[in-house]
Amino acid sequence: MTNAWWEDDDQLLGAIKVALETADDVPARFVETAKATFTWRDIDAELAALTYDSARDALAGAATRAEPTAARYLTFDATDLAIELEIVGDAMHGQLVPPQAGEVELRLGDGTSSSTSVNDVGYFTVPPPEGTFRLHCRTATNLVVQTGWITL
Repeated sequence: MTNAWWEDDDQLLGAIKVALETADDVPARFVETAKATFTWRDIDAELAALTYDSARDALAGAATRAEPTAARYLTFDATDLAIELEIVGDAMHGQLVPPQAGEVELRLGDGTSSSTSVNDVGYFTVPPPEGTFRLHCRTATNLVVQTGWITL
């Protein structure tokens, strides 16, 4: 009968030590594959195009005497859903059109995110983010739409 390595306590402890020391070393190929998989998780979401940005209108009307507004308005349009945003002070108010309940996830460029519910009339509010972000909306009827990346 042969003597297996696990019958020797010193060899077993050595193997366990090596396993514990290398447990945090994830192969780069695994990390790349995981990131690539994560980027495809929203492939079924329809991309809503930015169709209106009040900041562009403010630049176009710069020759007028009217004072610029403190609010910023954005509209994103998809086939069956529009997302209208109003950014005023420390709040970003949103409206889904046509009005319907659901959930909106605010995804930041650094990979973090937060979710909020959308009420029955399609209204939601979140703090305006700093930096690059996108909105990912899922309605109660399971319609999934997300905006492109934007910076306020």
